[in-house]
Amino acid sequence: MLRRTRTAKVYTEPATDDESDDMTGQQKGDSEELEEWLPNSNEGKTKGRRQRGTDETGEKKKVTKRVAKLKEPKPKAVRKPRAARVPKVKKEKTNTKQQTEDAVLPKPELQQHVAVKEERLSINLSSNNAGDMPDECPSSSQHFPKVKKEEPDDSFTFDEPAQKKQKTTNSAQGRPIKLKLGNSCVEDLQMNWDPIQVLAEKSGVEQWVCANIVQLFQEENTIPFMVRYRKELINHMDADAVRDVQLTLEELRSVAKKSRSVSQTLKKEGVLTSELEMALKDCTTADEMDHVYAPYKKGSKLSKARRAKELGLEPVALALLQEPQKLDLQSSIQPNTKGLSTLDEVATGVQEILADMIAKDKETLTYVQSLCDRSSVTIHSSVSKTALKEQQPQQGTQKSKPKDIAKFSLYIDFTCDVQRIQHHQTLAINRGENLKILTVKVNIPDRVKNDFCRWCVNVRWRPQGFARPELMTILKNAVEDSYRRFILPFLSRGYRTKLTASAEKESIAMFVRNLRQRLLMCPVRGRVIMGVDPGFHHGCKIAILSPTSQILHTDVVYLHGPAKHKEAEKLRHLMFKHSCQTIVIGNGKACRETEAFFTDLIKQRFFKPLDVSYCITDEAGASIYSVSPEAVKEMPDMDPNLRSAVSIGRRVQDPLAELIKIDPKHIGIGTYQHDVSQSLLRAALDGVVQECVSFVGVDINICSETLMRHIAGLNAGRARSIMEWKEKNGPFLNREQLKLVKGLGPKSFQQCAGFIRINPETVRSVCSGGNEDLKVPLKQTAEKKKVKGSGITSNQFNPLDQTCIHPESYSIALRFLSQIGGSFDQMGSAALRQSIESSVKSRGLDVLAKSLDTTPETLQLIVDGLTQPPGFDIRQDFEQADFKREIVSMNDLHDGMVVTGRVTNTALFGAFVDIGVGRSGLIPKRFITPDKLPVDQRQRSLALGPGERVEVRVINVDLQRNRISLDLIRVLR
Repeated sequence: MLRRTRTAKVYTEPATDDESDDMTGQQKGDSEELEEWLPNSNEGKTKGRRQRGTDETGEKKKVTKRVAKLKEPKPKAVRKPRAARVPKVKKEKTNTKQQTEDAVLPKPELQQHVAVKEERLSINLSSNNAGDMPDECPSSSQHFPKVKKEEPDDSFTFDEPAQKKQKTTNSAQGRPIKLKLGNSCVEDLQMNWDPIQVLAEKSGVEQWVCANIVQLFQEENTIPFMVRYRKELINHMDADAVRDVQLTLEELRSVAKKSRSVSQTLKKEGVLTSELEMALKDCTTADEMDHVYAPYKKGSKLSKARRAKELGLEPVALALLQEPQKLDLQSSIQPNTKGLSTLDEVATGVQEILADMIAKDKETLTYVQSLCDRSSVTIHSSVSKTALKEQQPQQGTQKSKPKDIAKFSLYIDFTCDVQRIQHHQTLAINRGENLKILTVKVNIPDRVKNDFCRWCVNVRWRPQGFARPELMTILKNAVEDSYRRFILPFLSRGYRTKLTASAEKESIAMFVRNLRQRLLMCPVRGRVIMGVDPGFHHGCKIAILSPTSQILHTDVVYLHGPAKHKEAEKLRHLMFKHSCQTIVIGNGKACRETEAFFTDLIKQRFFKPLDVSYCITDEAGASIYSVSPEAVKEMPDMDPNLRSAVSIGRRVQDPLAELIKIDPKHIGIGTYQHDVSQSLLRAALDGVVQECVSFVGVDINICSETLMRHIAGLNAGRARSIMEWKEKNGPFLNREQLKLVKGLGPKSFQQCAGFIRINPETVRSVCSGGNEDLKVPLKQTAEKKKVKGSGITSNQFNPLDQTCIHPESYSIALRFLSQIGGSFDQMGSAALRQSIESSVKSRGLDVLAKSLDTTPETLQLIVDGLTQPPGFDIRQDFEQADFKREIVSMNDLHDGMVVTGRVTNTALFGAFVDIGVGRSGLIPKRFITPDKLPVDQRQRSLALGPGERVEVRVINVDLQRNRISLDLIRVLR
């Protein structure tokens, strides 16, 4: 029988029945009714509404001022109220080229001493950002004033932006590059705004950096390549920040494309005016576009304002504003025409035209948004009428609907300020609304309406001259009607869209950070490993793997039956036979019992003289992988249950190589995967897999085709071509030979070459007979050819091909070695390291870079490559799981007990920790404070990540609900 392991998914809020299949058995128990974790059961209720300035614990938040960032685009000032006049759309021409050329920034002084890095090169694992990105701009083409965001000063939260700008005040700022003429990003958008300026405002990145990033993307550069080899051009931003700019750029392109499409549609219908075309070109968000286009959508009813205009009342409405003293409504009456037959109909038509003009005026929308920013706007959720009606007739017969409503009990009457609502609360409310269980409403105070109407009548839309009382009544009614029918729904949609986008962004960022940390766990090399997929009735599946992940033996043992002593002897025989001293146990069902079994044997010295140790790893997705086409292709004649054991063992031997075979959504690395944009989630997860594979580096001669296709610059087709080339010509001897592969052009080579490694030891093991002189096979010599732009490829080894140094910098590396008197033979040695450090310390990195005609960033990368030992890996050192023997179940826990464990998953509301009792405990977000974290983690928007070992204190054990509350004491290093 195939044992199915459910996909890991931790829900911060109640999961629907059809979604519950996505959760592992362990985490499902942790999160079945997670709504009681956050917010607390007394929050969000009818009488327990949140108050401004208080956090979830009821304590007052301290307001801290944000530090202003350097070189940020200045927000547009709100224009002063002006005398009333008819609004005309003016086209503002911007000289993009001139703005880009003028974006020259002064360069700060460079640090004279740069320490040589030893690990985590070219990738920022800790997200050590010293500055925050500003909030996203509101939904309007003219940006509204921003509200100062309050943040707690004395407790750590996850509420920081998902991607943050890298502030590198101590490093060299990049040089602006001029956008090429005909740049499709700038010219083809054909909008009234400057794409680079708007991109900078929305992403919070300096304009010159945005211009560089746009140019690099136009030249088909990948994010890993830009982050490692073009640091000076992107101001040392990390991959997440660059991806954020990329997504924002795609949104702007989408808006521009929609603007052109709408304009063409309206032009065919004959309703496109110059004012309407300008209004469409002013839009910077999809919401603004929809707001302008809504009255003209095909299939919708003709708007009241358009009907009134067709009756010829537009000149009358304009006259009310411009020359009210000369206006005579009686002259517009036409007794036989519907809509003009009476004075009331004429007045109503004028009112509808004015209401439409007011709702589409940028200055008016800016002002009303500023009023909202200064007011307490709240979001309220309650049970929908549909859910209540469906519940009543089915009482006592069907319990599904009452159960669904109960899952959203915290949001039955929930109110929270839009500035303080948590991301997971937004996603939970959205889910309840999609299930037709909740009704959601944005509440804007009446004071906003009153102030807005007063301002419109007396300032913005005040008639230019004396207006009779009946005309002023029409104007007042128009303002109120415009607010009620157009502006209020527009504001509500804007708030909902912004909250949802922010919550989705943070949830996806949580996936990305968790996945990155899982993929970058350090491999266990040089050991024979026994992978164990635990089970009760169907036995424990075992697979013994060689140090190179080759399958040596597979079997099934029944460790929890009456013959367990006989099975133990069988295990000892296998471990002696294959010299296996390391056991890896999956954390699924029967994990703790299997762990206790091995612990007893180890304690009794049963495997003596072998020094046996074990660890526990997350098996999420192993069963799904075991029946996948890739697993069938890799292990065709093996039972799927045994494939799971192989996967569990390989996850410790090389987590990166094994986990990329599994859909990231099945690895149990985040929350709310069904509630966010699937396209954005897929793009982000694919991006982080590419980053991890590229930054770690791949030995091209032994890696799998699956791993190869995730290298920056490669894809499935190019990876297949590389594998075919190897089968035909033998192993690669240097990076230059990649140019001989069919379909791998100069651009692809540039993007992938720095992330590919050529290891001489690997080639020796691959070549038959262990040929030491490593002569090229005849087939390969015959295939030698001249590569365009690079001459004839060589068949000799290049020691630099083992490093992170890019081939474009090889000549610089040679000159640098010549300067310091070093050689390739000394690479990675202590002598060369000391020589480089003394040279950098005495002259300074920037001076050395200038003498070599390169940038400090490129020289630093060369220094890293020359000083790293052979086989260097940026991944962290492996830490064996540490569980106390006496704690094997929840019954062994008591309040106040201090235990150690490993973080298994992080969510928007806290971190789950495996403490060895078969059920993960939760550290609520409020207990993860800066004083409990290492210095390098205090500025991260995610404090803890999967795989980190922690010391925790048990706060509460709820045996009835299988829940454990923990308090973080410290992170173990």
